[in-house]
Amino acid sequence: MPIGEIERPGIVVGMEAEARIARQSGYAVATLGGAEQLLAAGAGGLISFGIAGGLAPGLKPGRLVVATEVVAADGRRYPAFALTLGARGEPEPVRAPIYGAGAIVSRSIDKQALYKGAGAVAVDLESAAVARLCADAGVAMAVIRAIGDPADRDLPPAALVGLKPNGQVDIAAVLRSVFGSPGQIPALLRVALDTRHALAALRHALAS
Repeated sequence: MPIGEIERPGIVVGMEAEARIARQSGYAVATLGGAEQLLAAGAGGLISFGIAGGLAPGLKPGRLVVATEVVAADGRRYPAFALTLGARGEPEPVRAPIYGAGAIVSRSIDKQALYKGAGAVAVDLESAAVARLCADAGVAMAVIRAIGDPADRDLPPAALVGLKPNGQVDIAAVLRSVFGSPGQIPALLRVALDTRHALAALRHALAS
């Protein structure tokens, strides 16, 4: 991925599946808890990389978004470096603001409200924190995200409990949720398929 616009970038992810893809870049990778260590180790900036929820209508699973700015929950807006991606033959990434939330936005009605209120096309859990770190350190930041759940879809309960703090899937928590509410299984399978599309798009984004 030609991301030389940021010298020696570090890549920040939220899930281990995203980390496995990000490591293909050859740059240092960490979850959000390790972002400060990336800067301390000499990273010239940070890239928030991974899956995002759709806020704008019509953004399908797997569509890439490169942030022009990050909108934080407190209303502050952080400029983002518009990286050039190397992959060709696919639709150009959407270049627009991304919202950095403090918790998963699971309901379509809340996604619609964020789209109208913040003017952002996608939402994730890491970008606002990454943006604040980079602003405090005086270094560049960028965001590359792929849409997972689209704006018109609610997430099932199991999708909200499925990650451990280290970014690995919490299988036990997912199973407990499914056993308690088996009616969510079709929606959960759809989430899994959408996630596969998003991860494939992220993998393609790293192609030179």
